[in-house]
Amino acid sequence: MNSLHAIILGAVQGLSEFLPISSSGHLVLIPYFFGWKYQGVAFDVALHAGTVAALLIYFWQDWLKIIKNGFSKKSAIQADASWPYPPNFLWQIVVASIPAAILGLALDKIAGDIRAPLFIAFNFAFFGWLLWFTDKKAKANLTPAEMTYGKAFIVGLFQSIALIPGVSRSGITLTGSRIIGLARAEAARFSFLIGTPAIIGAFLVELPKIIKDDLSLSFWLGVIAAAIFGVAAIKLLIAYLKKSDFSLFLWYRLTLALIIAIVFLFRL
Repeated sequence: MNSLHAIILGAVQGLSEFLPISSSGHLVLIPYFFGWKYQGVAFDVALHAGTVAALLIYFWQDWLKIIKNGFSKKSAIQADASWPYPPNFLWQIVVASIPAAILGLALDKIAGDIRAPLFIAFNFAFFGWLLWFTDKKAKANLTPAEMTYGKAFIVGLFQSIALIPGVSRSGITLTGSRIIGLARAEAARFSFLIGTPAIIGAFLVELPKIIKDDLSLSFWLGVIAAAIFGVAAIKLLIAYLKKSDFSLFLWYRLTLALIIAIVFLFRL
């Protein structure tokens, strides 16, 4: 893979990991559209090093406090009106990560075999509609401080299918977060925070394969691009959802699904 291809795929990974449009779907489709050699699931996951970096750069202060509160006695946790999460939020994130860890390992074994273009197109359309429909029907009456283990686990169940191309980890966890009653911007933050362990876990699972490959300049350029565009996507989505709904992403996903179907039919 040349450096330009790596930078493009890294930028796509950074944007599509956090916007509800499916990074795995885009990383399969771009080589398909342009005739590039698909680098495989291991390379796609390797780019997660960049998106992990983006999450830690953007949320490092949140994570420090989440971890500190998680290991402190409740009586020792100082009240902070600006802190929106419950004291046990670290352990809620752990609970939310359990379904993804179990089902994610199972899906990883078959993910490479479910990358047919029409299957991805269907997932783009259906899960884009599901997010939009859920958002329209949702009642935002839950504050982050009112999160419970049960509600965190529900969102974790949604996250567990995120490895399927075209689903979108961000999109499916936003769907679950809206179902339990979080407002849009708060749902986005929660989605990113509970996604951090899952993305790190996916990266660590593939790390032995990545180490065996040649970690060339192109690889590192892709990771850097993913980190830069990932931070931008996080900021963009949180700001956007304070004022707007998910209609834009629905239309994008429906349009892309139609394009995939047309291209596939012409290539038959």
